[in-house]
Amino acid sequence: MSNTNLGAYEGIVGGQVIEEIYRLGHRLRDCLVQHVNSTLVGGGVAEILRRLVPVMAEVGLRARWDVLEGDEEFFRVTKTFHNAFHGVPVEVTPAMLETYRRVSRQNHRLIDPGADFVVLHDQQPLGLAEVRPRHRGRWLWYCHIDPADVTPPVWDFLRPWAARCDAAIYHLPAYARRLGHREYFMPPAIDPLAEKNREVSPWEVAGIMERLGIPLDLPLVVQVSRFDRLKDPLGVIRVFRLVRKEVPCRLVLVGGRATDDPEGAQVYLEVLEAASGDPDIHILELPPDSDLEINAIQRAATVVVQKSVREGFGLTVTEAMWKSRPVVATPVGGITLQVIHGETGLAASTTEEMARAVIRLLREPALREQLGQKAKEHVRRNFILPIYLKRWLELLAAEQQLASFASAVAPRDDSTCWLPGSPP
Repeated sequence: MSNTNLGAYEGIVGGQVIEEIYRLGHRLRDCLVQHVNSTLVGGGVAEILRRLVPVMAEVGLRARWDVLEGDEEFFRVTKTFHNAFHGVPVEVTPAMLETYRRVSRQNHRLIDPGADFVVLHDQQPLGLAEVRPRHRGRWLWYCHIDPADVTPPVWDFLRPWAARCDAAIYHLPAYARRLGHREYFMPPAIDPLAEKNREVSPWEVAGIMERLGIPLDLPLVVQVSRFDRLKDPLGVIRVFRLVRKEVPCRLVLVGGRATDDPEGAQVYLEVLEAASGDPDIHILELPPDSDLEINAIQRAATVVVQKSVREGFGLTVTEAMWKSRPVVATPVGGITLQVIHGETGLAASTTEEMARAVIRLLREPALREQLGQKAKEHVRRNFILPIYLKRWLELLAAEQQLASFASAVAPRDDSTCWLPGSPP
């Protein structure tokens, strides 16, 4: 958990934003906010909660974070559901659905009966909404992934639980599932002062790269993502081999595995096989506590790529942009909020387009500098922890106000689409 005081961010966002955060926190003082997700380490949600929960507590909320307890069979099922959310054809059996129900019921005890707000992150804990009718608090489903093409068998099963929540939060309006309740659109954020994103001196970067065995004699093309087919690491290797024909460079693929993703090991082995025998390709599987190493690798990158097939938001893109790195990424999901083609990065949809964009950046240092500076400012204004906390507090205040007038409001408002920080 973070120990950073909010005052430390004043030099980044300004004193007025910090004052507004404390004012909103005072309105919500002593509210108990319970976050529930599926893993303590690995993946963007765990990283977000590790930074968000402490700053919520700092401004006066009683914030807690609980993690589902599940067996390997449960996480195989939820990984299948995850793939289905991204439109991948999957086979869903009655036994899989029963596994999901069984583990969900075993985790009902996690829910704090005194919570004012219960936030279920993604589809893994949605089954806990079975207890919603007996609970006093407001329930929010925060869908961090892109559900636009979720396959019907999975959505038909999960939808009733999602609909029991009082509201849903999505990163983009295009993700909304029209469940008959309030909808909020709120992208996530990075912590600029965290070990993964803090300033690192060039000599410290060089020392870490030497320790990791990555030479700095050639430009580095880097992708940082868990080993997942939706991140297309094999496609990144194909891009690199096209680029290297034109410009000498090295590829660094950095990833890890989340505890709720049993497919990661297989994808990692496939990546190793594809890179076998190529001295210019470096594959690093790093443990979850390798934040400083990832920071150094991103700062050492000449170009950062993100060749995702689907993407909920893409926090590794945000991290690279904060470090003023030029990014080439596929224009999917939340990446489209970040990489504005020709302004804050370059968008590329195919292997060939991405290769051409990387070659261009390797050859044009002035363009790299221009895109990198604009990228950092874009992140500073929109996707860092204090801004995210402020939006959270505005959202919770709106829900608190609704709860205050619940007896006079029926049925639930299903027409509001609101981005905190903007007029509702």
